[in-house]
Amino acid sequence: MSSAENTISWSDFAKVDIRVGRVVAARRFPEARKPAYVLDVDFGPDVGHRKSSAQITDHYRPEDLVGRLVVGVVNFPKKQIGPLMSECLVTGFHDADGAVVLCVPDADVPPGTRLA
Repeated sequence: MSSAENTISWSDFAKVDIRVGRVVAARRFPEARKPAYVLDVDFGPDVGHRKSSAQITDHYRPEDLVGRLVVGVVNFPKKQIGPLMSECLVTGFHDADGAVVLCVPDADVPPGTRLA
C-alpha cells in the first residue's frame, strides 16, 4: 500500500498524544512471549507515570535505560500483556536486523512535552 493511500488529515494526527517521558525504572519481563522489559516512564505532571512492555532487549540493558528520555503514545487504551497492564506505547524503529531502537529526542526536554 502506498503512502498516498494511507493519507490522514491533520485532525487525525492531532488525536495521537505523543509525549516525551523519562524512564524511572526498568526490569526484565520474563512472562512476555518475546524478550521484553517493563518500563516505568514519567510523562510529567499532566500524564504521570505509565508502564509499558518494550521489546528492546537487543540494544539496551535495564540499568542503562533508567534516566533516559523516550517518546511514547499516551492515549491508546490500556492493553493486557501477560500479567502486565501496558498503559502506553514507547516508540522505536526496527534496525536492519529487525531489533527495535528507541525513538528519542536529541536534546533534553521536560517529561510531558507533547510532540510539536
